[in-house]
Amino acid sequence: MPITTCVFDAYGTLFDVAAAAREAAREPAFAAIADTWPQLAEHWRLKQLQYSWLRAVTGAHDDFWQVTQEGLDWSLEKMGVADDPALRERLLALYWELQAFAEVPAMLRALKDGGLNTAILSNGSPAMLEGAVQSAGISDLLDVSLSVESVGVFKPHASVYDLVGQHYGCAKDEVLFVSSNGWDAAAATGYGFTTAWVNRGGDPVDRLPWTPAHQLRELSGIPALAGL
Repeated sequence: MPITTCVFDAYGTLFDVAAAAREAAREPAFAAIADTWPQLAEHWRLKQLQYSWLRAVTGAHDDFWQVTQEGLDWSLEKMGVADDPALRERLLALYWELQAFAEVPAMLRALKDGGLNTAILSNGSPAMLEGAVQSAGISDLLDVSLSVESVGVFKPHASVYDLVGQHYGCAKDEVLFVSSNGWDAAAATGYGFTTAWVNRGGDPVDRLPWTPAHQLRELSGIPALAGL
């Protein structure tokens, strides 16, 4: 069947999660991370994901904002700057103001102009997603932000991917699912979606039972993959 619905992971896919550490590092008050912010951002993102997986596996669900704070706290300690509460507060504030990657608005506009459904499917809480969408100025280009909070478990649990069909009433093979997380795109492939992995870093393919149908370095090619 033709693609009718394009669904995007949020953090790292539409929104640049490294931006919080990068922006804080430019401010004189936080010179302590001026040179090390890339490592801080990498640690933060990895722990955020690891904690979401562990919570999903153990059934100890909490919302993504809690997981985001816990990941940051570990990362600040790892980088030797855990004794700076102002830095922690600033980084968390900036996480609510993440900008979209440069190609995102035009890409989403092309999808909408082509008559496709557009949605976010994310681990993020509804409030976090609303903040990011509004901050990035793309609310008019998305139909809905679907959050794992409605099922109480993080991706890649199948009940999360179920949310797309429940909302749109579409078949799995009508969906193009796009994620910057190779494991997410792989799991969505196993679920039955057509998938695209946005591999901005040129990373190896994850060794999992499934592989993404497509690989891109950024998002501008998504309309073509959707048949536009």
